[in-house]
Amino acid sequence: MSECEKPPGKRARRDAMDVSDFVYAVTGARVRRITLPNGEHWFPAADVCRELGYTTTRKALLDHVPEERREFLETVTGSHSLDIPAGREWRRDLQMVDLQGLVLLVNGCTKPSCLPFKQWVSEVIVTIQREGSYTLRSVDAPLAGTDVPRAYAIPDQVADAIVRLEQRNLRLDEEYAVMRREEMRLFGRIADSLDRIADKLGAEEQVRDERPAFTPENLLADWKARQLVVTGDIWAVAAYLAPALVNSAVASYPLRVIAQRTGLTEHRVHDSLRMLLKRGCIRQVGVGTDGAPRYTLPRLSGS
Repeated sequence: MSECEKPPGKRARRDAMDVSDFVYAVTGARVRRITLPNGEHWFPAADVCRELGYTTTRKALLDHVPEERREFLETVTGSHSLDIPAGREWRRDLQMVDLQGLVLLVNGCTKPSCLPFKQWVSEVIVTIQREGSYTLRSVDAPLAGTDVPRAYAIPDQVADAIVRLEQRNLRLDEEYAVMRREEMRLFGRIADSLDRIADKLGAEEQVRDERPAFTPENLLADWKARQLVVTGDIWAVAAYLAPALVNSAVASYPLRVIAQRTGLTEHRVHDSLRMLLKRGCIRQVGVGTDGAPRYTLPRLSGS
């Protein structure tokens, strides 16, 4: 919680009850605060409204806090020649409320957690009307001749609320720690899985790199070794189809084109293709848009 301290040489006035404890008990959070040299406390309205569950800060201020209990940060600090605190989104036009403005926002809050403080404020008002003043119960008097501050007991309902809020925050911290441990465990498992996948892909890539390249020449050599291609006509047609079969997976040429490229007649090209199909060198997989048969290698025919 940020504070603007009083200039050196002057002692700041102490509160009967620590305003930090009061604000924390009201909001459940350490709301930012500016303490002026005269002892006044001012709070960012947006911080207080957010912690109390108000939807819109502007509407909450208009509904519950009069103008004299709210002011811009620049005006609050400028009235005492103080600099605006640096960082944490302290803006000159930040709307601030004083301690009474904060109490008014508490009284207008509908959250069940604010009920103890509403009851306490009511008790203070009733006590002042009945006795003319309200004093917190002293539990320790200062030593004579010393500056040891007097300690005061916080009202029971407020103290109970503070304890409940502290217990809730401790429980939330423990739950968050458990979630973080589980999250880190899952991240560790994911990292291990990714490492295993990367190792497997690397091994497969290495195998592919070590495997000799499949070329048209390899294909023709394989056919020749298995004695699948025997005559010159068949060999010429096979040699023309091999590059497309290897590089494009599909070879599709009209008979006249193959005949022109090989120097054979279309009839001999047709017979050679029939022989390659019969010997299992190629397989027909339909026809192209130009009507030319489409051929592929047997191991690719199912793809």
